Amino acid sequence: MKYQLTAVIEREGDGYVSSCPELDVASQGNTIEKARANLIEAVQLFFETASPRETQNRLHEEVYITQLEVAVG
Repeated sequence: MKYQLTAVIEREGDGYVSSCPELDVASQGNTIEKARANLIEAVQLFFETASPRETQNRLHEEVYITQLEVAVG
């Protein structure tokens, strides 16, 4: 089975934090590519070890990523 999931990668200090909002799984790496690869590995490990019930409870099938405009001051 294959899933199309979202990867959000953000710079944090000297590295990058990556997360998959559909599963609430996160990882990190020194580069964007490494953070992405580590996230793929973390998601694969989640699917290998999670029970079907846990997968069903954590999998959010609709995730929307958008930008916000906020007035400050």
